[in-house]
Amino acid sequence: MTNDSNRSWIATACSEEVVKRSLKVSLIVGTILVSINQGDLLLSGEAGRDLFWKIPMTYCVPYAVSTYASVDALLRGTSTD
Repeated sequence: MTNDSNRSWIATACSEEVVKRSLKVSLIVGTILVSINQGDLLLSGEAGRDLFWKIPMTYCVPYAVSTYASVDALLRGTSTD
């Protein structure tokens, strides 16, 4: 990727449309994943300190995947190839 395409990718990833979509996906998918992976610990009150980094990361992964997919789709749609 060239510097111009890097800038274009980052600008698209930071656009309001992509950020809103990625946040929605992250909230839905992240909550489902937290429920599946840590739900029993949270409900039993046995949540350890390691969940302080695991839970935020569980939301970051779907955000990153959604952002990548959205930017890729938007840039391919406007590509001159």
